[in-house]
Amino acid sequence: MTKSPFTGKSEPASDLLGLIHSDVCGPINTQARGGFHYFITFTDDFSRYGVEQQQIPQEIEEQVTAVETQILCRSLRECHAPERYGFLITTVTSLDSEKWLEAMRSEMDSMYENQVWTLIDPPEWVKLIGCKWVFKNKTDLDGNVQTYKGRLVTKGFRQIYGVDYDETFSPVAMFKSIRILLAIDAFHDYEIWQMDVKTAFLNGKLEEDVYMTQLEGFVNPKDARKISKLQRSIYGIKQAPRSWNLCFNDAIKEFGFIKNEDEP
Repeated sequence: MTKSPFTGKSEPASDLLGLIHSDVCGPINTQARGGFHYFITFTDDFSRYGVEQQQIPQEIEEQVTAVETQILCRSLRECHAPERYGFLITTVTSLDSEKWLEAMRSEMDSMYENQVWTLIDPPEWVKLIGCKWVFKNKTDLDGNVQTYKGRLVTKGFRQIYGVDYDETFSPVAMFKSIRILLAIDAFHDYEIWQMDVKTAFLNGKLEEDVYMTQLEGFVNPKDARKISKLQRSIYGIKQAPRSWNLCFNDAIKEFGFIKNEDEP
């Protein structure tokens, strides 16, 4: 008898005898009727059809008897019905629904203003990635809600490296460099200005062709069969950080800044 290590990967059977489970039990101290101390079972994973043999092959001449048995399958996972819009409905029907709707409208206005996508007829070979809403609120030190944010993100986990994107690296400032700058500012009593770019990723332009499904609830009935071809980097796709960094790098150099090679 041979056995293979458990890989942790599920491979359901797609046809009869595609995957068979076998088990040998014995020796059993209490002798069964007929003097048996061992028995072996075979179970087809697809049909749940069991085959058992209670004697050593050399002792019998008849073929193995096939007996259909009821197999009890147990799993630690709980199955639930899929809820595609459960969280969205909960948000819209909450006490702060008007504020959440305003956050969604503000996000969509940014999408249209930056011309993030164009609607096209779907080619036959195209691979679509989905999109969804992500809601978050910002609170102050006392826990009071200050900002309601609704972010439209793509399901970038469906992208394939080398097909939908190539490079994803985006440099990040080191905290020690920030602390050094703050120390210099404090020593010379400089003023510190902080700038926040709203929907920063939408400023980056895509070099690859990425296609996305239309957002539920914002589909024009006249263009219901069309898909969205992304023109700019949207939150969720793999290359979004790098596209935004390239855009920021070109813009900051126009103001006379020089790139520090030691701190990119």
